[in-house]
Amino acid sequence: MLEVRSLSKSYSSVPALDNVSFTVRPGEVLGYLGPNGSGKSTTVKIITGLLEPSSGSVLFNGRNIKEDLAGYKRILGYVPEEANLYPFLSGLEYLELVGRLRGLPGRLIDKRADSLLEIFCMRPHRHTAISTYSKGMRQRILLISALLHNPDLIIFDEPLSGLDVTSAMIFRKMVSALSREGKTIFYCSHVLEVVEKVCSHVIVLQNGKQLAYGSVEELKNFQSTPSLEAAFSHLVQEQDAESSAEAIVQAVMRQ
Repeated sequence: MLEVRSLSKSYSSVPALDNVSFTVRPGEVLGYLGPNGSGKSTTVKIITGLLEPSSGSVLFNGRNIKEDLAGYKRILGYVPEEANLYPFLSGLEYLELVGRLRGLPGRLIDKRADSLLEIFCMRPHRHTAISTYSKGMRQRILLISALLHNPDLIIFDEPLSGLDVTSAMIFRKMVSALSREGKTIFYCSHVLEVVEKVCSHVIVLQNGKQLAYGSVEELKNFQSTPSLEAAFSHLVQEQDAESSAEAIVQAVMRQ
């Protein structure tokens, strides 16, 4: 179980997160939502152990992650927003490197990497340098590397970036299957229609503050809206999308 307690973070006295708290239990998928600049990336960096909070704490299975950060990272699978991989390695070489760093036996690395490369349609490209990969291909390698060691906690930060329709569909089914296996999943995304399909609970942030926290159905019912997208827009008081789109077209067409 992942617990975040009263998390706050400031940069040069400017608050990025303000007293955020939530819990993600095994089998749950928590969708973490908010406009740009709301504090999502800061939260991800803190719960992955990459950034120290100004105050508050992160616990996994009741233990502060700072007590054994190396041990915590061994059970963590993380897909960052940017696919920064070693370009001079092939896809398979990168996965072998990740597997060895995770302490997996060579035979197990080969078996899991081969299976996952096949599922994500990357096996024909496994010996090709990552520098030649498209954005979507790099993203698929990143997803595979995060799952290779069978982590208990998985953090996805905009995981659909660059994925084609087929890979995105596989990913959605995979998240649901992982939750059924009891994995604890934190899902940070702007793609609200996918969040609505795969997440059991959601948090909505704005300006570092927690606006809402509950199940997807609870949020829709509370806002009396037919979709998560409508509930989100109502909560953060975003511009009406249809009116904004019409205004853009009129501005472009204006003589």
